[in-house]
Amino acid sequence: MNWIILFAASLCEVGFTLCLGKTKGLSGLVYWEWMGGSIVLYLASFLLLSKATQTIPMGTAYPIWTGIGAAGAVLVGIFLFKEPVTFWRLFFLTTLISSVVGLKLLSAE
Repeated sequence: MNWIILFAASLCEVGFTLCLGKTKGLSGLVYWEWMGGSIVLYLASFLLLSKATQTIPMGTAYPIWTGIGAAGAVLVGIFLFKEPVTFWRLFFLTTLISSVVGLKLLSAE
């Protein structure tokens, strides 16, 4: 169950970066709506990570949490914010995802 919680924490991290990215160039109420979403998702991410680490070792949970969050942020940037797609960017994204999968496969639980 805590692996599902860890995955949810990672998705909140991705949502945090999405909301933060949407604030670019905004002002007024719309800015604060996206910023509010960003803050809520950031807090939810940390709370879920804290819950997940009750049974998953921190040395495994934290890199998986940051890895999924980072990979998700790259994908959000590419698909929603039209950031550049280059060979090296995809190469390192694949390396990151492979590392996260490897940590999960080698974890004690």
